[in-house]
Amino acid sequence: MGVLNITPDSFYDGGKHQQIKQVLKHTGHMLDDGADMIDIGAASSRPGADLITARDEQKRLLPALKALVKEYPEAIWSIDTYNSDTAQKAFDEGAHIINDISAGSIDIDMFPTIARLKAPYIMMHMQGTPATMQKNPVYTDLMQEVIRYFSERVARLKQHDVNDIIIDPGFGFGKSLEHNFHLLRNLSFLKLFELPILVGLSRKSMINKTLHSSPENALNGTTVLNTLALQHGASILRVHDVKEAKEAIKLFLAYNNCNSY
Repeated sequence: MGVLNITPDSFYDGGKHQQIKQVLKHTGHMLDDGADMIDIGAASSRPGADLITARDEQKRLLPALKALVKEYPEAIWSIDTYNSDTAQKAFDEGAHIINDISAGSIDIDMFPTIARLKAPYIMMHMQGTPATMQKNPVYTDLMQEVIRYFSERVARLKQHDVNDIIIDPGFGFGKSLEHNFHLLRNLSFLKLFELPILVGLSRKSMINKTLHSSPENALNGTTVLNTLALQHGASILRVHDVKEAKEAIKLFLAYNNCNSY
């Protein structure tokens, strides 16, 4: 899953893809590099970011989505939104998947909307909101609480007859550095849901804080953590750098599928 941020303030590439020409060019590169889907975000969810209205989000998102669908009609589009109205309007313009960082907790109409659209739905674990999530996150038992969170929401979605569900443990969303590594080490526990697991580790602070680096210099660290995530059961890698992620996946599959000699 290639990341397309059309926000002015995302933590890594905010402001780089504001013009339609920039959006089309960057997306073309990711598709050429082998992206299986593109995740479009028009509202920043970096730590400290405030929620934005659906109307403001759509002003950024919909013109870009229209141009992308026209330019790349065969591509699969995921929309990174917590607003149900944005989900509806994006589907009207040709989107295929909804990726909700709040798992329906910000907008109570999200689950009914997903059911009506019959949309594949990615739901993420987050403690708090982007504005508050990194202000001293605390857990009694991290994995137990994450599993309980998904259990409750999967059950609610199934009550709405939604079965095409992907779970995202939410690295960096209401987690300390130690929480993030504990979550990665124990990622395989989430396989109990028998649902695809998406991980978003790309250039995040758990890399930069550990290596005393910056998002701009975090590609190597991203590849290392993506490989560990694959080993522990990740199904989808959400990345800024598609070519490197595809290479990691190809090598991982070759390693797992080799014959014994």
